[in-house]
Amino acid sequence: MDLVVGATGMLGREVCHLLRARGRSVRALVRESSKPAAVDRLRGLGAEIVLGDLKDRASIEAACHGVDTVITTASSTLSRQPGDSIATVDRQGQLDLIAAAEAAGVKRFVLISFAAIDLDFPLQSAKRDVEARLTQTGLTYTILQPTCFNEVWLSPALGFDMAGAAARIYGDGHHRLSWISLHDVALFTVAALETARADNAVIRLGGPEALSALDVVQLAERLTGRTFTVQYVPETALRAQYESATDPIEKTFAALMLYNARGDVIDMAAQLRLFAVPPLRTVYEHLQSSLLQTEHPV
Repeated sequence: MDLVVGATGMLGREVCHLLRARGRSVRALVRESSKPAAVDRLRGLGAEIVLGDLKDRASIEAACHGVDTVITTASSTLSRQPGDSIATVDRQGQLDLIAAAEAAGVKRFVLISFAAIDLDFPLQSAKRDVEARLTQTGLTYTILQPTCFNEVWLSPALGFDMAGAAARIYGDGHHRLSWISLHDVALFTVAALETARADNAVIRLGGPEALSALDVVQLAERLTGRTFTVQYVPETALRAQYESATDPIEKTFAALMLYNARGDVIDMAAQLRLFAVPPLRTVYEHLQSSLLQTEHPV
């Protein structure tokens, strides 16, 4: 039995889908506040639904009973409910989940994290604490550290609007980044369960190509046949936002935007030899999909 924590999120849903497609038994941890439609989709996949919350240790202890593998994609940064914070969810909640997995005799633990960034901010501190604790357990672990998700950073929520032909660029737009699809992160997550060389490993993940933000805008213009309006957020402004922020979430997002602005190129040759996964989705394919969704919304 595989327990997926964060199952109603974008990445968690995809992980559940892939696990069920492989015939694996899935237990999906959902909250009472989860959207009924999202829970129904998981139930429709054949997942066992259990109520719980990373802030409620008793509930996650119960969810771990009879489980072989825990996969956690949960974070407070994109879906916040009352009481959610980086301290209560991303740090203490994940630490409690590790402890519950240990107590229940879970064999394997897969954590979705991100690579070290040369800035001090709350989400990174939480991730590093959780990673350190996980590596000290007797659990077989895999820590996956993807770069920026296409579905988040190249979406209207962060200023990349295919329908409106507009793009917000952090920094000068010239630094290359190995953008990755969350669908591919889900593929690596599931493949880690079937790859012995992923045991007790920390693995960085990027997409199949490294493109600058301006490269991405050019691809979008080619696809749409329109000239995009580009709004630049200078790195100096991001740095000022980072240094002045007192709210943990605001400081975290400012730091992540600085990371995005500076770029991060990942050589995926070794990872692709390690994991049996299909060809990774390109940014162009992501933009095509986004364009189709704006033209033919579901």
